[in-house]
Amino acid sequence: MYKISLMDPSDLEASYDIEKRTNPSPWSKENFFSSFEVGHKSLVCKLKKRIVGFVIYSNFKKESHLLSIAVDKDLQRKGAGSLLLKSMISQSKALGAKKILLEVRMKNKSAIAFYNNFKFVEDAVRVGYYTGSDPDDALLMSLDI
Repeated sequence: MYKISLMDPSDLEASYDIEKRTNPSPWSKENFFSSFEVGHKSLVCKLKKRIVGFVIYSNFKKESHLLSIAVDKDLQRKGAGSLLLKSMISQSKALGAKKILLEVRMKNKSAIAFYNNFKFVEDAVRVGYYTGSDPDDALLMSLDI
């Protein structure tokens, strides 16, 4: 059974390994670790003490911004991502947020479907948002909570 907990410094390496394996343009290690240090909110999902996923988000007044969410490839589509997102939504509500915002690659049809299942709406497109070896546009999505 999955267990959600606050990310702590000892979880960073394993979480970053998942980031590198699942994201076509992963954050740099420095950015990933500094996100934790600057106070972004973060949760991990564990299965028998193994970190299998994480979510990182920022909260400012009435909005939360989902910065990154990932689940190890061998456990995708098995409930860990949904549990992480539900937990993030609950925490955001507790922090006073009324809306959650995110960007997702236009090519990532499974992620878009995942967010649509949670009733996120498609707001706009940022052309050329993702650069590097796998450039893409970003679909901006939001959820009123």
